[in-house]
Amino acid sequence: MELKTRVFLGFWSLIWNLFLPAILLYLRKRARKDALYGEHLNERFGRYRVPMQGAVWVHAVSLGELRSAVPLIKALLAQGEKVVVTQFTPAGRRETERVFAQAIAAGQLQSVWVPLETKWAYRGFFHSFQPKYGLVMEIEIWPRMAVAAKRASVPLFMCNAQYPSKSIEKDKRSFGLRPAVMRQFAGAFVKSDLQAARFAAVGVKNIHITGELRFDQPIPEHLTKAGLFVREKLGAIDRPVITYASTVEGEDSVYIETMHKLQAQFSTPPLFVYVPRRPERFDEIYDMLQSEGFAVLRRSSTLPDDLSTEPDQWELPSGPPDILLGDSLGEMYFYLALADKAVVGGGFVPAGAHNIIEPLALKKPVMTGPQTWTIEYPFEEAKAAGVAAAAADARELCDSLAGTFAPDAASINQFFTAHAGGTEKLLSALPAALEAAHSKH
Repeated sequence: MELKTRVFLGFWSLIWNLFLPAILLYLRKRARKDALYGEHLNERFGRYRVPMQGAVWVHAVSLGELRSAVPLIKALLAQGEKVVVTQFTPAGRRETERVFAQAIAAGQLQSVWVPLETKWAYRGFFHSFQPKYGLVMEIEIWPRMAVAAKRASVPLFMCNAQYPSKSIEKDKRSFGLRPAVMRQFAGAFVKSDLQAARFAAVGVKNIHITGELRFDQPIPEHLTKAGLFVREKLGAIDRPVITYASTVEGEDSVYIETMHKLQAQFSTPPLFVYVPRRPERFDEIYDMLQSEGFAVLRRSSTLPDDLSTEPDQWELPSGPPDILLGDSLGEMYFYLALADKAVVGGGFVPAGAHNIIEPLALKKPVMTGPQTWTIEYPFEEAKAAGVAAAAADARELCDSLAGTFAPDAASINQFFTAHAGGTEKLLSALPAALEAAHSKH
């Protein structure tokens, strides 16, 4: 290990141990809004009630990373593997427990909190699970996690990985610490040729190009069926429907402006579906939209908790709303099935845009804001194919939604088909990657 990495790791460990009380206070504060933050605290310290040794370890920090991992986890379970999924947020944990309820009941899978970034917490984790190998989804680069896995002789791979251009620029100003940590990984399964070149340029070895796992996500049929039914019942068959998916704090004003403008432009006003990314914002967004003069219908107070029940039994209001507020989790395909076009959130704030693949999976034209560095793949490819676009501001977004951006379903389907198959590619590359990782020791 390089000297600068050792010095940084020592400082990093000191910070985590000194500020442990503050971290616990943070979790307690978050637990006031979501009680699950305060539960199973022993797991965050590397203590687990039911150890499951010999599992494959998948780290999916939150809901988005878990969704990208679902096809891969299902494939591993089908091969007879046991899987332990580590997470930090309740949203991801709940979705894991929902999607993999049968595997959990059968003792094939466990969902637990990721250990805190301390040497002793990870020692407990590796003692309990002794994983065969680990797969860290997306761009989660945690120093203690990487070093602890290496010391425990557990090959740990970056999976579905990308190295965004903005991260590269930031790393040039920070002594190359993140690349130094990435070199502690056993290798990487990356999304594209461009990403492979970027990782190789900072010294990462054992790189395999396997594409984007999100293209293999299963589409829940009951959610798409529910979306079509609700669209009809809300009187929106002949109305344009636009879904704003995974909206984040700081960009609501842009979307509100476009909704007001689109209401004025269309002879038949659109139905808007507004889906905040964080459940903590559901009430805040409801109040905000109402204060703007919109008639807002909440999904939580209108539809049954389980959308797989028979739709004929659902009672929906007779008066069509301006906005259906998507205040639920794990139902994005329902909200997207309602739509003619989709806008993916995050693109109008510096943190960057979120996943555009789910709308494309349903053959929906998709837009976002100018900050697409987080989704360079597949956004640049989708943009080149004419099936995705980025708007600079509210005016440009409004113009595009009103008609200037209108790719057909056949073009979207062609693009989607060309980029699917990431799970199979990764599983095919895994034996060689593991062999190369073990040969280092």
